[in-house]
Amino acid sequence: MDRVRFGRVLGFGARQAVKTLVTAVDAATAENPSAKGASRSANTSQAVAQTRVEAAADAPAGAAQTARPTAAAGTAPRRAAKKAAQAVVQAREVKQGLGRGSRRFGEAAWKPFVRLSGVLWLEVSGVFFGIFAVLALGYIWRLRGAWHAGAANTMEHRSLLGAAVMLALFGYFCVSSFVRARRRERGR
Repeated sequence: MDRVRFGRVLGFGARQAVKTLVTAVDAATAENPSAKGASRSANTSQAVAQTRVEAAADAPAGAAQTARPTAAAGTAPRRAAKKAAQAVVQAREVKQGLGRGSRRFGEAAWKPFVRLSGVLWLEVSGVFFGIFAVLALGYIWRLRGAWHAGAANTMEHRSLLGAAVMLALFGYFCVSSFVRARRRERGR
């Protein structure tokens, strides 16, 4: 993945996270319009009913029922409880929105970072394997005369064969690391 594409992905993730955060803050600070209308009608009907009951208990028998509805003493705690419940619901929504935004940011920014760091790791390990393969090639070049000597000089002959095995093994690791790095970079 090139730098421009990585920058675009990182920028997109950051913008999405900011949008989610702004939406969550707006939702947390706004009042719930559906709960406001329902609570007003419920509070009004409860207050009228309670006032009528209190007036009937206070008035003498047969007196005219002309009591005017007044604010009931129990509505203030109810309003406070409803506001607290609304705050809890909004806090949960904010938490869920933040979680979704975090996941999206992780998908947009973290996955490319993990893939690119994996590619870099494979390339660096391929270079180290290549260094050992080049060292083995140098030993083979230095001991190439022992190949023609054959069994006469067994110590040098064994060193030559060990260097050849080392060249084949580390050469394979070097090439396979770079091949795997290219495959991972393409996204396979």
